[in-house]
Amino acid sequence: MTLVYQLSTALSIVLFLTYGFACLFANGMVAEFERFGLSRFRRLTGSLEVLGALGLIAGHVFPPLRLLSAVGLALLMLLGVAARLRVRDSLLETTPASVLFVVNAFIAWYTWRTLLPPF
Repeated sequence: MTLVYQLSTALSIVLFLTYGFACLFANGMVAEFERFGLSRFRRLTGSLEVLGALGLIAGHVFPPLRLLSAVGLALLMLLGVAARLRVRDSLLETTPASVLFVVNAFIAWYTWRTLLPPF
C-alpha cells in the first residue's frame, strides 16, 4: 500500500504543478476557463493547484500539511468535475479531474490513517 501511496503522491505533485502553471501562464487555459464561464477564477485555480502540490511536497516533513493539501486538491477536483458536467463535457474530458479527485482523496485517507494514534 505504501508504494501505491507514494506513486499517487508523486503523480499528484507532477500533474498539479503542470496544470497549475498552465492555468497561470498558458493561453489555452484562458479559453478553457472562458468556456466554463469561470474566467475570473483561472489564476486562483492555478495558484491553489501549485500551492497544493507544494503542500504535498512539504507534507513529507509535516504530515498534517499533506492531509490539508490532499483534501484541498480533492475538493478542487470535485469542483472541476462539476464544472465539466455543467458544460456537458464528455466522459473522456471529465476523466482527468475525476481521477485526480480519487487520487487525492486516497492520499488524504492514507495520510489521515497514518496520523491517527494506533488502537
